[in-house]
Formats: sequence, C-alpha cells, structure tokens
Amino acid sequence: MTSIARRYGVGLTGAILALSAFWVVVMVVAPQLLMIDYSFRPNLPLPQRGGPEDSYTLANYLTLAGNKIHLKIFFKTIWASALVTLLTLAVCYPIAFYLAQVVAKQRAALLVLLLVIPFWINEIMRTFAWWIILAYNGPLNKILLGLGLIEEPVRYLSGNAGVIIGMVYAYILFMVFPLYNAIESLDRHQLEAARDLGAGWPRIHWRVVVPHAKPGIATGCIMTFMLAAGSYAVPALLGSPGSRWFTEIIYNWFFEGGNWNQGAAYALILLLLCLGFIIAMMKLFRVGLEDISR
Repeated sequence: MTSIARRYGVGLTGAILALSAFWVVVMVVAPQLLMIDYSFRPNLPLPQRGGPEDSYTLANYLTLAGNKIHLKIFFKTIWASALVTLLTLAVCYPIAFYLAQVVAKQRAALLVLLLVIPFWINEIMRTFAWWIILAYNGPLNKILLGLGLIEEPVRYLSGNAGVIIGMVYAYILFMVFPLYNAIESLDRHQLEAARDLGAGWPRIHWRVVVPHAKPGIATGCIMTFMLAAGSYAVPALLGSPGSRWFTEIIYNWFFEGGNWNQGAAYALILLLLCLGFIIAMMKLFRVGLEDISR
C-alpha cells in the first residue's frame, strides 16, 4: 500500500481505494446481503410485507428438499458441471502445454490470437452456431453419416450431450489461459533433465508438469465449474425439457413464477455449492488464494 501511495500519490491512491470499496459494497456485498434476506422471508403480497407473517423462515430452502424434480435437476447440474470441468481440462491441457513449452513464442502468440478471435462474437451467437452444428439434420450428423461412422442421425439436442459440448467450447479460454500461465513459468531444463534420466512423457507430465501447474489447474477448474453451474444461455438454447439446468429453475422462480424469495433461496444454495467447490479444489491441489490470484 505504501509503495502504491508513493507511486500515484496519496490523493489518487485514496480515490482508487474509495471507488474500489464503493464498487465491492454496492455491486457485490449489498446484492448478496439482499438476496440472503429475501431467501429467509416468505413470498407475501405487498400489503402484508412487514406484518406479523413477514418473519424469517427456512421454508424456501426446505422447498428444494421436498421437490424431487428440482432436487434431481440440482444434483444433475452438479455432476454435469463437474463433467464439463473434467472434459475442458482434458481438452485444454495439451493445448496449453503445446503453446507454453513446445511451439516458438511468435507462433504461440498467433495461435493464442486464433483461439481468442471466435470469442469476439457474442456468446448467444456462438451457442446458436452449435445449435446448427448439432441439429438432427445438421453438418455434424451429415459428416458422420458420410464417413459411415453412424447409421442414423444422433439427437444431440434431446439430452445433456449438446449442453455439455456447448459448455466445453464456451468456457475453453477460462481453462486454457490459467494452464498456459502456469506451465509457461516451468523451466524447460527440468523437462530435459527428466527426459535424460529416462522418464517417459506420461511420467514427466505427472511428476513434473502437473505439480508445477497446480495453481493453474485449480484456477481453471474453479472458473469453469462456476461458469458451468451458473450458466443459463447454453442449457436454455442447447438443452431440452429433459436436460434442464438448475439455473433455469432459478430463472423461472424469479421471472415466471414471480417468487423472488424462493428464487433467492435456490440461488444462494447454488452459490454455497460453488464456494464449497472452490474450497475443495484448494484443498485438493494444496494451493492458497495467493497462488490462485497470480
């Protein structure tokens, strides 16, 4: 803090801190506190609010436990988000390692640019593009039929497959960049030394690269899981009535059912789940907040 004040001056540093504190309080803390307050109150008509019936209760949270359909969708969202995270990690790890340790710097910059350019397009447009690709009579089924790999078109959009594919693509950058930043800092001489000692590439990755990249892996998994669990656009566009996401239930409570109290309770449950996942990843990879924030 002292170094920042010396560099920018006391006045400018104080203004930056004040604006940052205002942003955190007004845009983050206050809405969360309001959501918590809403979640513990019953949904009452406006004239009854503040009356004897407007008291704190756990009824909104117990609704999830008593609704088997919503509870099933909730657990489906958990495992599906975890699956999206694992698939995204499996796809992005080779890409990140290739960009960080194999290809030359100039070519790596070009490849990174090629990765980023498609994401200049709005997420809704990119999701619609996947809807066209995965359609029953879409290009993917036609290519697979032409190659003889399938005998009849596959209905990707009638289950969870289309949603998972769309999410892996939608959040690929949130996994690639943390992995790339972590692996890039690895000294290549360590890889060469392990290779000279007779270790194969699987053992090198498991014993050298992965331990070094633990902060990047943890960061990528946390970001991908939270984005997947909290996604609405992708499951709404690529899903079907049988593959609803928990965020769709929350949306329905707020904007279709008009029950903000119940929607706030469901949203807080999902938030607590994401916080639990963050803690679990930090424990699993033995990293702290300072490692993740690098």
